[in-house]
Amino acid sequence: MPSTQFKPDDSFRDSIATIDAAGERVWLYPKKPVGRLYRARKWVSYGLLALLFAGPWLRINELPVLLLNLPARKFIIFGQIFWPQDFFILLLATLTFLVFIILFTVVYGRVFCGWVCPQTIFLEMVFRRIEYWLEGDAPQQKALDKAEWDWNKTWRKTTKHSLFLVVSFLIANTFLAYIIGSEALVTIATDPPTAHLEGLAALVLFTGVFYAVFARFREQVCTIVCPYGRLQGVLLDQDSLVVAYDYKRGEPREKLRKNQARTAGDCISCQQCVQVCPTGIDIRDGATQMECVNCTACIDACDAIMDLVQLPRGLIRHASENGIANGTPFRFTGRMKALSGVGLGLLAVLTGLLVSRANVEATVLRTPGQLFQTTERGTITNLYNISVINKTNHAYPLTVRVLEPTQGRVSLVGAAGLQLPAQGIAEGVFFAELPRAALHRTNQKIRIGLFSGGKLISETSTKFLGPTQ
Repeated sequence: MPSTQFKPDDSFRDSIATIDAAGERVWLYPKKPVGRLYRARKWVSYGLLALLFAGPWLRINELPVLLLNLPARKFIIFGQIFWPQDFFILLLATLTFLVFIILFTVVYGRVFCGWVCPQTIFLEMVFRRIEYWLEGDAPQQKALDKAEWDWNKTWRKTTKHSLFLVVSFLIANTFLAYIIGSEALVTIATDPPTAHLEGLAALVLFTGVFYAVFARFREQVCTIVCPYGRLQGVLLDQDSLVVAYDYKRGEPREKLRKNQARTAGDCISCQQCVQVCPTGIDIRDGATQMECVNCTACIDACDAIMDLVQLPRGLIRHASENGIANGTPFRFTGRMKALSGVGLGLLAVLTGLLVSRANVEATVLRTPGQLFQTTERGTITNLYNISVINKTNHAYPLTVRVLEPTQGRVSLVGAAGLQLPAQGIAEGVFFAELPRAALHRTNQKIRIGLFSGGKLISETSTKFLGPTQ
């Protein structure tokens, strides 16, 4: 009968699979995965890739779906423009996103890494598929790398790396479009190269980085560089769902022998789970392994073998460590509930801020160094500077009025009215005039409104100085 005791040799934690005892790189040749989960991952990946490459060209309210223009400190998310004044909203959105990532990791393990992460999608669904197409599966790739340089090896390697460079160039263009905008990218592409040397240099640099990552560095991004992978050991606990080996059912391992009664566990030591792993680990080492990205390739490989030997599927499956050890079903722990509450609370606050966010925002400040003045009519005036930010793609003709006290009026300096350009800023200077009867203190609060087409579109408050009562 299978053993219920399993004490893995934890020495595997002393090193990673891609580095040998001498500290040299071990090049991985993962076998091409097949199976139901891999097919599902392909559909998810290709859908996300389509969104990624189409994103810079998609528009909502005539604005890009996503633009992160760091040099101009201008961000457009789902057709909404965010300026530095909205930084607190972006900060809260980032915090909310991080909390949900933590929550998903606590509950579902590194499902983000295996199914959504751009590094995994590009490597497994683009670059390695090119490699499988040109060089064959893992055994053929090994043989080709060991072979002498002849015409067959030369054309295959040259074609592969040429395609790698082309894809890297497309990725670099796409990411640059998310920073500078698709229109600016088209301008760089159609103008002479000398007219945009900085943009050209950025394209070349990012192309080289992406090529180096996906052609050479590969899985080491996940196992060495990625901070999220490093945090996995802190975020996960024994109730988290991970890709796990059912040692209670699989141990002790034993090769399958024809016409011989089986007394060992269900694991037949076929090594298929190891051969398909893109990070080179052995999932049967037990417990949660930092290098595992939850790609589920080992689940598909093991299920296929279980079908062949007529044993139940699920020897490797999604499960928690406690679920494997105790045979208990998945349960929503207090830690998960607390994180869910925090995440939902942040999401509610973020939604409220986005709904109440004004499309036009004005800042009115008294002009420094200027005191109040008394007019011939006996009214009091203060001089103000006004700055208006337009967070939409529509221009507005603006009229400035005093909303409170209602007796006040406004006189713009040097202009009949303000013109607020689309996605732009308008600045001006105006006098606010109040009768003495409307002043109740020397430093009084007044409300200023901005109107366009007779409709109030924004309002703000400022201080009005007057004479001592």
